[in-house]
Amino acid sequence: MRVDELLDEQGIPYKPRGRDYLIRCLSPDHEDKNPSMSIDKISGIFSCFSCGFKGDIFRHFNKEQNYLQIRRDRLKTKIEELRASSVGLDFPSGWRPFAENWREIKPSTYYDFDAFTHHDGRFAGRVIFPIRDIMGKVVGFNGRHRTLGQVPKYMIYPPQAVLPLFPAIVKPIRNRVLLVEGLFDMINLHDKNLKNAMCCFGVNKVTPEKLSLLKMQGITGIDIVFDGDDAGRKGAEKTKAMALENGFLAETYDLGDNRDPGSLSESEVRQLEEHIYIS
Repeated sequence: MRVDELLDEQGIPYKPRGRDYLIRCLSPDHEDKNPSMSIDKISGIFSCFSCGFKGDIFRHFNKEQNYLQIRRDRLKTKIEELRASSVGLDFPSGWRPFAENWREIKPSTYYDFDAFTHHDGRFAGRVIFPIRDIMGKVVGFNGRHRTLGQVPKYMIYPPQAVLPLFPAIVKPIRNRVLLVEGLFDMINLHDKNLKNAMCCFGVNKVTPEKLSLLKMQGITGIDIVFDGDDAGRKGAEKTKAMALENGFLAETYDLGDNRDPGSLSESEVRQLEEHIYIS
């Protein structure tokens, strides 16, 4: 049994966070309103960075641990890391192109981004996107679950993959790109013909190193359109400051409470484009 399978069995929501899963603390003495416990995805060793509660997820739930499987998983992860750093990842055997009208996105747009589905337990039930770097190498896969409320909604594979701004190459408008948080925020804008959109896979995932790759493409400005919640607004201001520090022109745009670029209609996307680049 894998760590994620045990968490699913126990009905514990979790979020992937690098090599770990993030959950609410398992200590009965800690009322953890915000998830503050990390669990190693392979070994099941957990630690709460808030209260310090530590342990082993398998022992905690009286489950037998397969140490041989842990060694195999660690070796497999290491091999995948080495392969991804050299020639890139291969599509999993048995993948099938995804070309449906889902979430108001045209099938042709999914085709343009090489979206696919797969029957494997890791990918099952998800629309999966290969994430390529600036050289065209697949450095990871991002899978969005099609079932509402499924946890985790997004799955990154390999778990330790560092994803670039995506797509790594876009066609700028007036030497500017439009930066959004999530994969479907970006895809929705491309689907509605705003082709300079890129996503960063989270408000805290932008780094100077990633921004430097934009300079290589002659991009001079970044328009930041994150989600209209507190985290999105704070992340947008932080990203703007980083962009300015690294020599870019940068502006933030607020869509309003609980709005995000992934929910915009075609007419709203057109209005956004006109507001930023025409008016």
